[in-house]
Amino acid sequence: MILIAYLASLLIGLSLGLLGGGGSILTLPVLVYLFGVDTVDATAYSLFIVGATALASILPKARAGEVDFKTAFWFGLPSIAAVYFTRSVIMPAIPDPILTSGEFVLDKGTALMVLFAVLMVLAARGMIKGRKATDPTAAKKVLSPAAKVGLVLTEGAGVGILTGLVGAGGGFLIIPALVLVTGLEMKVAVGTSLTIIAFKSLIGFTGDLGHMDADWTLLLIVTGIAILGMIVGTILSKRIASGPLQKAFGWFVLIMGLFILTKEFLS
Repeated sequence: MILIAYLASLLIGLSLGLLGGGGSILTLPVLVYLFGVDTVDATAYSLFIVGATALASILPKARAGEVDFKTAFWFGLPSIAAVYFTRSVIMPAIPDPILTSGEFVLDKGTALMVLFAVLMVLAARGMIKGRKATDPTAAKKVLSPAAKVGLVLTEGAGVGILTGLVGAGGGFLIIPALVLVTGLEMKVAVGTSLTIIAFKSLIGFTGDLGHMDADWTLLLIVTGIAILGMIVGTILSKRIASGPLQKAFGWFVLIMGLFILTKEFLS
């Protein structure tokens, strides 16, 4: 089982390197079902693993001119604030169990896994359908500068809250927003998204340090394997078409999401 867990950790980074996203959607179930980490702690661990892996990918993308740091700042600022507030204030305040009615008990861990599984299904739908070609100047024609800033700030805060709750990077939400609202080209949107994910995830993780004893050995091992997978995936991405891979990975994520929903509701 531990070998499967480490191979799955490699897949987290591999998908990030090949597709520019999606790996974080696997981190929580890998930690919970394969490494046996408590769900609430796993959402925090996921932030560190996702953030560190994304951070390792920033430098080569920045050198290639695929990061818009100005947009990353405006989107990342509210996102970082939201994820830190969620981890340090909201998460500890959520009761456990959340709901009790007769023999039915909805505990905190189950609620988080169900929310995460729903996000997996939504992410899978986007991967399977694929990203439609967009006119990079379309957003600029429709929205005023003030409206664009407002949407970016709002979207950033919303993604930050979701990231704080379930530990996922949220690239499947960030990338479309960057393309449609700010008019970034897809490659630049992916690089900018990874930059946002890196900083908001790592800073969000610090919000847990005051009320959690982290297993640093496990964290560093899984993170190291994920970064190795990301490097390999980045190399392979230059030789393999991403379209078919994205759809195949989308189907895998969909099956995983439905599996989690079934498991949590039947357990």
